Amino acid sequence: MNTHDEVLDIIYAALRMLNEELAEDKRVAIATDTKLFGPDATLDSLSLVSVIVDVEAGVTDRFGKAVSLMDDEAMSQSISPFSTVLTLTDYIVGQLPAA
Repeated sequence: MNTHDEVLDIIYAALRMLNEELAEDKRVAIATDTKLFGPDATLDSLSLVSVIVDVEAGVTDRFGKAVSLMDDEAMSQSISPFSTVLTLTDYIVGQLPAA
């Protein structure tokens, strides 16, 4: 499994954990195009923070490198890393070499 797929797996696991806590009608689709943040977002702000914390922990566990997804760099991107599952995956993969 390559790094991109491993990161995607970590994000999917975080979304599955979130879905376990949500009512059936509020569950989030687990797909690369799932909108995480923005006007058409599937997640509310509390759910997004929960997913981010789980993803950061998963990345640290899997790669032995800490990444902070709520830092100035993430917030200053022209396209938010939190737009979709795919944008978050790509952002994390880009951050791993520097971590």
